[in-house]
Amino acid sequence: MRPMSENPQDPQDPKRPQEPQEPQGPQRPQEPENVGKPGRAAEAGEPEESPEAVYGGTADHDVRVAVTPAGAPGTEPSGRRRLASALWPPRVTRAQLVVALLLFVLGLGLAIQVSSTSDNSALRGARQEDLVRILDELDDRTQRLEDEKARLEKQRSELETSSDQAEEARKQTQEKEQQLGILAGTVAAEGPGITLTVGDPTGAVESDMLLDAIQELRAAGAEAIQVNGVRVVADSYFTGSGDDMRIDGTKVAAPYVFKVIGKPEDLEPALNIPGGVVQTLEKEQATATVERAPKIVVDALRPAKRPDYAQSSSP
Repeated sequence: MRPMSENPQDPQDPKRPQEPQEPQGPQRPQEPENVGKPGRAAEAGEPEESPEAVYGGTADHDVRVAVTPAGAPGTEPSGRRRLASALWPPRVTRAQLVVALLLFVLGLGLAIQVSSTSDNSALRGARQEDLVRILDELDDRTQRLEDEKARLEKQRSELETSSDQAEEARKQTQEKEQQLGILAGTVAAEGPGITLTVGDPTGAVESDMLLDAIQELRAAGAEAIQVNGVRVVADSYFTGSGDDMRIDGTKVAAPYVFKVIGKPEDLEPALNIPGGVVQTLEKEQATATVERAPKIVVDALRPAKRPDYAQSSSP
């Protein structure tokens, strides 16, 4: 038997002559599968590769690698898009809405409070001249209080350092008695001041007009006042009008002469302010004349009254 390897039909027989193969043409390089198709980078919004490519590889197969040139148009970073999508449209949470509502209510309450406070101000409709006069009066009162404080401190120092404290206390008691007597109208007084003369040819002056003049003078720092021989003190009152004008029950007639002791630089402007005492009297066809004087004598006295119920609480 012949061995199976000797079969001329066996293609695996090494002794069988090989048939020559026909030469094949040049093979076309295979293109990558993603050529002409959007890759994953394009689907994710990232810039696609540029058509320009670099070829390389082996002799049988060519490999093309896409290279994106720097600065090519249409390659905007995706971070800007993500930032823009995060900012617009705005996303508002429930907590932010609650905070905004609370801030709005708080601001509205503050606005209403400020508005009501400004509307209820007593000086809202005051004129500039009145505001200036009020400020001057406050300054004067402050100065008087400072002077009184300094005087009391001086008295205390004298009492502490005096060798004869009893005698010093007696002197201070007499001085205090004189001061209280001037205020009560039981002691005559003199000093710088003004004279206000009110003429009433038509009898149009009312008692409240004279009382307004007294109040303005007291507010300006008047320390002693006398009207037609009647001493005006804290409990004085005005009644009647025209020919029946009375002060503390005593009848007085025009012209009404006010003798006032105080600082003339404060007393005269208080009467001549716009809309003040002088202008009010002139509107009623009355006349008002204010004169300064270096010395005014107030010698009208009132009887000293002993209180019925009040007693001193000092030992």
